[in-house]
Amino acid sequence: MGLIDGVSGLAKVAAAGWWRATTVVVETTVNTSTKIVKSALNGASPTQIMDETATELRAVAQRSLGLDDDAHVDAHLHGHHKSCSEQELRARGAALLQRSADIRHTDDMHPAYERILEEIAPDEARILKLLALNGAQPTVDVRTTRPFGVGSELVAERLSMIGEEAGCRYVDRTSAYLNNLFRLGLLWFSKEKVEPSRYQVVEVQPVVVEAMKRAGRSPSTVHRSVHLTPFGMDFCKTCLPLDSPGYGPAPRA
Repeated sequence: MGLIDGVSGLAKVAAAGWWRATTVVVETTVNTSTKIVKSALNGASPTQIMDETATELRAVAQRSLGLDDDAHVDAHLHGHHKSCSEQELRARGAALLQRSADIRHTDDMHPAYERILEEIAPDEARILKLLALNGAQPTVDVRTTRPFGVGSELVAERLSMIGEEAGCRYVDRTSAYLNNLFRLGLLWFSKEKVEPSRYQVVEVQPVVVEAMKRAGRSPSTVHRSVHLTPFGMDFCKTCLPLDSPGYGPAPRA
């Protein structure tokens, strides 16, 4: 304790906390070990001994953290997570319906937008801006060829120039980026086609040429596209600086 008296400020608080936690743990370890031995000698069942030990260890955590009750200990140990009961969920749903009927209540943006911004990478923001400014982008699937198209196998899918066009830093992660944006409901993989000439540019890219070699003799390509969902378009208009040329691709002429 003389050491604690010799320091000041935050260091003193830290030292005091360390001393308190260490003292509690040492004292309780000795006491708990003694109780376990006594309980075993008195014929207590293993289940009873385990229950008593768990209670004692909970007290260790409570005293070492300087907390007053079990609820505070649980909050610290479990990260303040609390599951809602069915009744609580229904009450929250009723509150939403009530807000929707209140003409005085206005929502400036979708409540999911803030969370989405935390779940997308910088390159994904560039992809979103590309789609928002330039519309649907062409993708190519490469398949093996079989008579009458029966039994053909997929060799590679959704090959594109989206990463390059968007100016992504990690172009090789484009497929993962697209999957994440699809998971968030921001874009859609469509069977609709864009202008045929745009597929010609994609099909001469090295990644497509390599996939066609792997497909063997007479490979076939399937033309598809990627575009924003209405939800994704609203997200881009709300959260991204679409009129700022310094971020992401410039609009196509």
